[in-house]
Amino acid sequence: PPDHLENEHLKTLKIELSKKYIMKELDGFCLYLYGIVLKKLDLLKEALEMLVEAVNYEPLHWGAWLELAVLIPDKETLLSLSLPNHWMKNLFLGHMYLELQLNEEALKIYQGLVDGGFSKSTYIVSQMAVVYHNMREIDMSVTAFAELQELDPYRLENMDTYSNLLYIKEMRADLAHLAHRCCDIDKYRVETCCVIGNYYSLRQQHEKAVMYFQRALKLNPHYLSAWTLMGHEFMELKNTSAALQAYRQAIEVNRRDYRAWYGLGQTYEILKMYHYCLYYYRQAQQLRPNDSRMVVALGESYEKLERLQEAKKCFRKAHSIGDVEGMAIIKLAKLHERLSEETHAAAAYTEYVNEANRQGIFNPEDLSQAYKYLANFNFAQGQLDEAYAAAQKCTEFQETREEAKVILRNIQDLRSKKETISDIRMDDSCGSITTERFHGADHTPISSLSPVNLRFTPGDSC
Repeated sequence: PPDHLENEHLKTLKIELSKKYIMKELDGFCLYLYGIVLKKLDLLKEALEMLVEAVNYEPLHWGAWLELAVLIPDKETLLSLSLPNHWMKNLFLGHMYLELQLNEEALKIYQGLVDGGFSKSTYIVSQMAVVYHNMREIDMSVTAFAELQELDPYRLENMDTYSNLLYIKEMRADLAHLAHRCCDIDKYRVETCCVIGNYYSLRQQHEKAVMYFQRALKLNPHYLSAWTLMGHEFMELKNTSAALQAYRQAIEVNRRDYRAWYGLGQTYEILKMYHYCLYYYRQAQQLRPNDSRMVVALGESYEKLERLQEAKKCFRKAHSIGDVEGMAIIKLAKLHERLSEETHAAAAYTEYVNEANRQGIFNPEDLSQAYKYLANFNFAQGQLDEAYAAAQKCTEFQETREEAKVILRNIQDLRSKKETISDIRMDDSCGSITTERFHGADHTPISSLSPVNLRFTPGDSC
């Protein structure tokens, strides 16, 4: 915090609590307080150890678990901690895996709790809904939130996340209904302001959306979603400096917010500062290693910086982990084409075409380019049937129709030449047989054929 806001009493508290800790006079709640003081003084390692002690003394104190979660940077640190063997530990691990974007592990824990009798727990249902949201299982997440509303119609916790889903699916009526309902329950809650902000954003009223996100931040300056969403709104308003400031504030609140890192990367990409955007995309990708959008963004940054080998690796990885936007394979194909790696480019274009047909994706620009490349590649390889099929597909697109006609004419000319050559060879073959079988070396007729030759009569054909 700024110097003028620094709490002068923290050091005094630390000294007093330290003495009592040495004398073993602190219970679980006082250990929790000691951990908070150490954390405020940026003594993070000592704070971590103190909060671990606090949860061991009082396993049912959820506040201590939550403060501990903020201090754990990765899974390795989490697994190294000596935590109490208590059922509360499962709830903490689920929360922690969710924070670390280890969504499959979190889902497994919450599913186990549901099977163990917590199916009607609003906390567990809401956490599972958030897990589905993080995994991009949009429909499953919406269903879970609908179930949550039935269990507790007056619940406002996590309704901001629900509004994000309705925004993504462009369910304007449902989002309007949710905004009215939240406002009726409590209009002075940060979640309510966030829901209303998303509603105005969906209606393209970005100034009003910013106003509601700012209102949420007046209520709670550490409310992460408002900072990130406000950054998105400033991007829509082309106010890049305000967007950068909002995203940076989001990271100050929680360095694990991949959306803020990704937003910073996008902003610097718009500003054409590619070394900066590469750094921020890399941070986002480390937080979400299995999110293809992060890997594709990283690959595009490498490509703009002419680091093409790294870009290829990124696009290949994005495709292998399940490309949600279907862009990685076509970008990889174009990169192979640019590097004159013809066989690899043809394989990638073929894979793109197959996936597009299977998933019903119709992108005229990319499909036409893919078919054109395949037509030319197969023609050069002498695979005329494949080249003909690809060229026929090219005629369906305005961009490649004329080039496709040229390729088809070339294929037809080549086939005609081959047929002509074949006919000449057949004629030559027949002539050589006649000469060989009916004339000797001195050109005199031979009355009988050798037993090893096939019998030939003038009525037979070649």
